[in-house]
Amino acid sequence: MKLAKHLTQGRLVYLSQQQDAISVTDNDHYRWMAFSDVVQSVMLKRKPWQLTLPHQIALQLPLLFYKPKRVIELGLGGGNATRFLQHLSSNIHLTTIDYSQDVINSFEQYFNPEKASFDIVCADGMTWLTNNVNESSDDIDWLICDVYQSKEFGFKIIVKQLEVLAASLNNSACLSINLPDISDQNINLSLTILQQLCPEHHITYFSIPNYLNIVIHLTPNHWLLEKLIQRNKNSYLPAVTLNRWRRFWRYGLQAN
Repeated sequence: MKLAKHLTQGRLVYLSQQQDAISVTDNDHYRWMAFSDVVQSVMLKRKPWQLTLPHQIALQLPLLFYKPKRVIELGLGGGNATRFLQHLSSNIHLTTIDYSQDVINSFEQYFNPEKASFDIVCADGMTWLTNNVNESSDDIDWLICDVYQSKEFGFKIIVKQLEVLAASLNNSACLSINLPDISDQNINLSLTILQQLCPEHHITYFSIPNYLNIVIHLTPNHWLLEKLIQRNKNSYLPAVTLNRWRRFWRYGLQAN
C-alpha cells in the first residue's frame, strides 16, 4: 500500500489544541505527526530510523560528500533526521533544537520507540544559534534547518532566519535548509540573499516532486563536488544508499 493511502487510514492517538494543533496518528505500519493537519514527519514502525518522505532524503544529501562529526539540527518534528543520523553512526554528535516542549514530549512518547537518549534542547533555534554558535562556529560541520513555518509569520521571518543561519556558518561547513510551501518569488529572493551572505559557498537546491518543499544546500566552494559525487568513499552511507543518492543529486539546480 502506498504511503498516501496509509495516511488516510490512521487512528488518532494524540491531539494538542495549542497554537500549532499538533496531532499524532498511526496504523499498523506507520506513525505520523501533523501540525494543523499538515503532515510533518512519518515513522515506519518496524524501521524507525528509515527516512520516509522525499524532502527528508533531500535534506541528507550532503552525506554524499563527507563525514560530519558535529551537527546542529533546528526543528525536531517527529524526529526522522534525528533517528536517522544517530542510527547511521555513533561518531555523529547531534544536537537538535526545537522551540516547542509539546513537540519534544510527543517525540519522546510516540517517536522514540527504542527509548534512545538524544541531545534535544527546548529553545528558539535562531536565538539558540545566536547565543551558542557564533563564537564557536568552527566546531560545526553541518547546520540543518527544518523549522515549521506558519504562513501568518510572513517572508520577513524567513529572511531573518537566513541571516542568522549565514552568520553561524563557517567556510568549511555545510548548511541545509527546508523551505516548505514558499512562492517562486520568495525562493528566488532566498537564493539571492544566501548568495550575498555566503560567497564562500556553492548553492544547490531541489524542488521536491509532488511536494511543496524546496531544499537548499550550501557546500564549501573548495569542495570538488563533481569529483566527490563520483568517487567519494569517505561517507557514513552504506554502498547501496550511496549509489542511489548519487543519482538524486543530479536533479539539483545550481544557484550560482
